[in-house]
Amino acid sequence: LNVKGMMKNRHLSKAVQQQGFYEFRRQMEYKSKWNNIQVIIADRFFPSSKLCSCCGKIKKDLKLSERIYKCECGNVVDRDLQAALNLKKYGEDVLKQSVA
Repeated sequence: LNVKGMMKNRHLSKAVQQQGFYEFRRQMEYKSKWNNIQVIIADRFFPSSKLCSCCGKIKKDLKLSERIYKCECGNVVDRDLQAALNLKKYGEDVLKQSVA
């Protein structure tokens, strides 16, 4: 996430401050290391919500207000679910590369 960019938005800044993203990440890394679990951090610019999980096409003009993702291939899914599916696949791909 671009936390610095979100802090510049006067509508989002207070909510972003209250989330404590750094502390959440720190705790995840600490607890994962403690339990021998690998943490995979996706690149900041990975298009998780703009990438179609079916055909792989990137929808560049997706607005934040659009909560339903609609692709030309017929894929219609909630935007957050779309991002979760893409991040899951990203993690699986990273794990496959580290094993190979």
